[in-house]
Amino acid sequence: MSTKSPDAAGSGEPASDLPAKLASPARRALTGAGYGRLEQLTTVSEADILKLHGMGPKAVAQLRQALADKGWSFAEDEG
Repeated sequence: MSTKSPDAAGSGEPASDLPAKLASPARRALTGAGYGRLEQLTTVSEADILKLHGMGPKAVAQLRQALADKGWSFAEDEG
């Protein structure tokens, strides 16, 4: 038995909707931190994402645009 989350075959949705052109280090940083879908990024700030090893300004800009395309954005920075 598998305890993994449903994927495209099980849920009818793709396992990840992160931008296709996102660099591999950035993709690994996000998935390693538990962010596999854009919607999850609406609960975290850009500053927090930038703290992840492998994330840089270009990757954050790609994510920001992908979120905006869906009418979403990163969470507001606290402080």
